[in-house]
Amino acid sequence: MNIPSSAEIPLADKSVAPYRLLAGFVVAFALTFLINNVLTFWGGAPGALNTLTSLGLLPFDPDDAVSGAGALAAGLAQLLLYIAALVWVVFYVRRRTGADGILRDVARYQWLAAYIVRAAFWAVVLVGLADYVVSFLRVENFLSAIVGDELSTQLGRPQFRGIYLHYPLVALAFLIAAFTRSLSFIWLATLVVLAEFQIVLLRFVFSYEQAFMGDLVRFWYAALFLFASSYALVEEAHVRVDVLYAHFGRRKKAWTNALGSVFLGWPICFTILLLGMWGRGSSLNSPLLSYEITQSGFGMYVKYLMAGYLVVFAVSMIVQFAAYLLESVAVLAGYEEDEHVFEPTSGLTPHTIE
Repeated sequence: MNIPSSAEIPLADKSVAPYRLLAGFVVAFALTFLINNVLTFWGGAPGALNTLTSLGLLPFDPDDAVSGAGALAAGLAQLLLYIAALVWVVFYVRRRTGADGILRDVARYQWLAAYIVRAAFWAVVLVGLADYVVSFLRVENFLSAIVGDELSTQLGRPQFRGIYLHYPLVALAFLIAAFTRSLSFIWLATLVVLAEFQIVLLRFVFSYEQAFMGDLVRFWYAALFLFASSYALVEEAHVRVDVLYAHFGRRKKAWTNALGSVFLGWPICFTILLLGMWGRGSSLNSPLLSYEITQSGFGMYVKYLMAGYLVVFAVSMIVQFAAYLLESVAVLAGYEEDEHVFEPTSGLTPHTIE
């Protein structure tokens, strides 16, 4: 990708730095919010907002007053995470300016969104297969003979299975995603079809059906629907019902996409993230913390992870909307690209910028 010098850039006097800062602040806040959410509800930290209210720095009553030097230190550390993230964004934006900076930002945000979705894809594949096998062995009374009575009993507890089976596989998925460069949505769709086919085959040919078989189809289908959203956004694969946009020129489309990202895209994603994860009893935190499962005791124990799908959806879309915004700003500022930064067929990895 050839990046023009500042002397060759039209409208070079109109800085794009404020938009880069806005995108960086939004992405940094979303990621830091997730980290602090884990520290608060899984690690027992008091929370940044609760710490500020306990210190009287905000005119609200704290949910749970922070007491003790250790709790106060943990709360202040959480607050510093937000400050450090915002400061890092400022220094990052100052390092590169003009077309060089904004086009690199587009590529890196798209890579980050792709990495999040890629890791989530591998996670649902690994967890789905592992939990399916455990559920089958358990319902057919083979599990005790393989792992022993004690471990078999423990694997019948959702919390034990989540901590010692699911989460290690999720961590492995993030490691695999760092070394792979394909999203494999086609493969996930194929797995959904195969999972449904085995239900039909076993039901009508062998008269065999168990609850975990349908659970696997729902587990993978929901992942396919939500994880592909950021991919479809950039590929213009979402269904558009419009009478205006298709007839817009390049600049009008850029204005539409930029304003849509800021005033429609981000608010929806943050509504999901903040309302779903604000408190222990919120709609996303509650099933994740309680390891919620279906009412069928011998089904798959993955229902709680499906609440996490919305977290993946919201975060990946927030990052992708940041890239979408900056790509539109680059068009409006006159930074012409030789080719699109986002190339799904190569694994959604950014091109080398010279």
